[in-house]
Amino acid sequence: MISRRQAEVGFAAATALFGAVIAYGATEFGVGWSRSGPEPGTFPFYIGCIVCLASAGNLVLGLITPRFAQTLISGEQARRVFGFTLPIIGFVVASLLLGLYIATALYMFGVMAIQGRYPIWHATLVAIVMPVALYFILEKGFQVALMKGPLDMLGL
Repeated sequence: MISRRQAEVGFAAATALFGAVIAYGATEFGVGWSRSGPEPGTFPFYIGCIVCLASAGNLVLGLITPRFAQTLISGEQARRVFGFTLPIIGFVVASLLLGLYIATALYMFGVMAIQGRYPIWHATLVAIVMPVALYFILEKGFQVALMKGPLDMLGL
């Protein structure tokens, strides 16, 4: 279970880190004024500083606001979010390793059979028809080449 306070503090810390990285990176390009005007890193540096200040304000509000003590997400809700997020992350990784068509087949089969509890033959049918349809629509119809991974060796 995650409280809203924990989420506010965590997000404020993450945005403060983001602002600090931006401000630090801007110093490589010079911060301040030169003979021709502001140096290239001046604007990003100040934006990073503003993000850090805003994050500090959000951190203070997150710590002192009483209503932020309530639950933001329960264990069941977190399980449902991860049940959606993890297969998508798996799809992205599989797409990079195996290509979009094989990854689509695996994703459709897994989501339908495991999460949706569809009969195996439904999941198998969709897992075969979907990538084939995408191939003909995108590759042949619109002539948009997608990552094929190992299928590229077959000359498709």
